[in-house]
Amino acid sequence: MIGCALIKECIANDIEVLALVRKNSAHLDRLPKSNLIKIYECNLNELINLKIAEEYDVFYHLAWDFSAKESRDNPILQEPNIKYTLDAVELARALKCHKFIGAGSQAEYGKVNHVITPDTETAPFSSYGIAKYAAGRLSQKLCEQYGIIHIWGRIFSVYGRNDNNNTMLSYAINQFKKNEIATFTAGTQLWDYLHENDAGRIFYLLGSSVEESNLYCIASGRAMCLKEYILKLADCFNRKVKYEFVENLNGLEPLSLQADISKLIRDIHFHPNTSFEEGIKDMVLYKNANT
Repeated sequence: MIGCALIKECIANDIEVLALVRKNSAHLDRLPKSNLIKIYECNLNELINLKIAEEYDVFYHLAWDFSAKESRDNPILQEPNIKYTLDAVELARALKCHKFIGAGSQAEYGKVNHVITPDTETAPFSSYGIAKYAAGRLSQKLCEQYGIIHIWGRIFSVYGRNDNNNTMLSYAINQFKKNEIATFTAGTQLWDYLHENDAGRIFYLLGSSVEESNLYCIASGRAMCLKEYILKLADCFNRKVKYEFVENLNGLEPLSLQADISKLIRDIHFHPNTSFEEGIKDMVLYKNANT
């Protein structure tokens, strides 16, 4: 989702792109049609052996194996991603890139119920978060040894047309389309949703504007209760939809996600272009037309 949005932003700015995509990817039709794009198919375990003659300026590493919810806490499945990230740095060096930009995750922070900044203490508890943190720190170390600028963007919640079907927003849209009831927890926790186009623009600007190693929170900087997001989503349908909010299971305090993006504002002058109302309406229209 973010890779597609980033490529569209690059093409809009007349930037040549070499897109490394998984073999037999089902999502190639998401890429824009442009003579500026070259596509090279490879799997993550093949990055280290790629031989590409051209040279490039910036390497974006957005790929990750076993990112689905059911696989995120499996240490055995998550561990190879650390090596793949280091392999990506090796490939960036071979391509003569002067900058490496990786996709981290808010999961690196662990359970935090206050506003998160890039400097917030990291305490990941899921295997996915631990692996992301290790990949970020070790790739930073390798980039330092090679004299490559290292930028790590910890992504919060990104949504849009290419959202996965197992996210809360996609679940709600699918239930509403079928005219079936959508069930949620109380939805009292604060959350930060960033539209995919804004995420692509952030990563593009990090590549084009930032010339020193750094760490960023990739988010909108605008948090609302999850219940408010769901109600705004329900408003996109031209009929009454069915939903219910129930007490949080096991009485556990729900995790909130609030991000401080002042560093993005300072370094790349970023402000979201797409409001949640605009973005979720577009997502609903797109999914209605394509499913």
